[in-house]
Amino acid sequence: MQSIPVDTARLGVLRCAIAPEAKISNPETQEVKKDRDGNPVFTVAVTVRQDRRRISVIEIAVTGEPKGIEEGQIVKVTGLTAFMWAMGDRHGVSFRADAITPVHGAAAAHGKGGDA
Repeated sequence: MQSIPVDTARLGVLRCAIAPEAKISNPETQEVKKDRDGNPVFTVAVTVRQDRRRISVIEIAVTGEPKGIEEGQIVKVTGLTAFMWAMGDRHGVSFRADAITPVHGAAAAHGKGGDA
């Protein structure tokens, strides 16, 4: 699987679309996916919107539960990597990050439509 580092500074505003959820590895048993060190993996759906472009939603996997993230909140994604994958005739791109943290302060308030 080829990994590609992603420059998040070029992605524009990143906003949480769906709050962190445990990634399920087995839907029948509801077993939570673990990383190679045995830590739980969570996913966060994030909207990506560059100036004057449409909004895309990407689902980002991260080890451990990101704290303080709410839907609609502007977030900072650290160490984002894209992975190309293929299974039979299916293929796509998945995303993984070192961390996803909330953005606080004037930038977050302005991004939510506030007057700060």
